[in-house]
Amino acid sequence: MTGPAIGEHEIAAFRTLHGRVGDAVETALRGKRSVIDLVLVSMFAGGHVLLEDVPGTGKTTLARAVAGALGGLSRRVQFTPDLLPSDVTGTSVYDPQTGQVRFRPGPVFANVVLADEINRAAAKTQSALLEVMEERTVTVDGVGHTVPDPFLVVATQNPIDLDGTYRLPEAQLDRFMLRTSIGYPELDQELDVLRPGSGAGAVGAVPTVTSPQQVADYGRRLATLHVADPILRYITELGAATRADSRLRLGASTRGLRALVRCVQVYAAAQGRHFAIPSDVQRLAPPVLAHRLVLTREALLAGGTTDEVLTEVVATVEVPRPTP
Repeated sequence: MTGPAIGEHEIAAFRTLHGRVGDAVETALRGKRSVIDLVLVSMFAGGHVLLEDVPGTGKTTLARAVAGALGGLSRRVQFTPDLLPSDVTGTSVYDPQTGQVRFRPGPVFANVVLADEINRAAAKTQSALLEVMEERTVTVDGVGHTVPDPFLVVATQNPIDLDGTYRLPEAQLDRFMLRTSIGYPELDQELDVLRPGSGAGAVGAVPTVTSPQQVADYGRRLATLHVADPILRYITELGAATRADSRLRLGASTRGLRALVRCVQVYAAAQGRHFAIPSDVQRLAPPVLAHRLVLTREALLAGGTTDEVLTEVVATVEVPRPTP
């Protein structure tokens, strides 16, 4: 059963903590606070993040900086075509000293896992990681092994270089709570990054400002934040509108709408509110839903994108008005 709704004093404390974590991460990744906040929303909501961007924009820095601020275990997996599922999840090994077979955990047994260039691994290896993302357990020889809590996977892929890559299927993309990109910094921000001694990119200097236990506790409490029925109906209507759009072959899934609700709860609390408002939904709908949509062949040939379609859908669905 769900406990009592999170109180206003807890909201205030969470807003302070959220700001401190964001400040800590920003010491390594300058000028990208909006992206940092999205990753933190996913972390506190218990989801995973897909970063799509060209090399050298700070994807690895962001993941490692989040792990540093969290103070938990972090692991990095470089995905390659010859990577095996057991290289990710772990495997059973024979111990000659004891004469027993024991489980050797893979790199997924960490609080923050950086899955670098996930689209370079074969589908079987991708599925092994995505199964852990959903189930939070690894089953080897009939025995389940639970990953730590919180468990955040930050996967990256380069949308430009497609040679030697394996496209993530739509069903697997749906496992990511949100997708975003970092992009190039503004001129002044890039100048600050280039300045000698700036400390940008120094993930080892990121201060630890929270703990895995505190993040997990807040995640459970934030799941009780109030979302009024008009907001839930608004989210439902957005999902229905994507399914009815002629440019989309596949609309938003129910899992995607549930993820949007969870993100809205965390985002509202990060703004210091104990309730959600329509602008929260509008802010989070593109990163949470766009990667779950699939264009028709005609829309794809016309040069359309799911982000553009979703932006138009959000603009056409009536926003709930406050009751007098």
